[in-house]
Amino acid sequence: MKPITINEQFHCEKCGEMNPKAVKTCRNHCRACLWSKHVDESVPGDRNSVCNGMMYPMAVTTSGKKGLQIVHECAKCKARKLNKVAQDDNMELITKLSQIPYDVQP
Repeated sequence: MKPITINEQFHCEKCGEMNPKAVKTCRNHCRACLWSKHVDESVPGDRNSVCNGMMYPMAVTTSGKKGLQIVHECAKCKARKLNKVAQDDNMELITKLSQIPYDVQP
């Protein structure tokens, strides 16, 4: 299924940061603390998740097509999602996360 484009500003429920719309992509995590929220179920942007738990950044991985991606895990249901790193993300935290070994395979 094709992702649903939703690019809107939001306040982070973890740290309170006001996150503006992303440039050239959709923002789905806080640019300051990198936390996300489990709102999508099957497709990015579907907003069909019944969980709505907070998703913490656990690692960074790379994809040939998408580049750096943050691995988020839901603190409530343990679902994992990959989210593309945005150009205005906290690069200090990205660097720290990139030092944590992570294998995308189960």
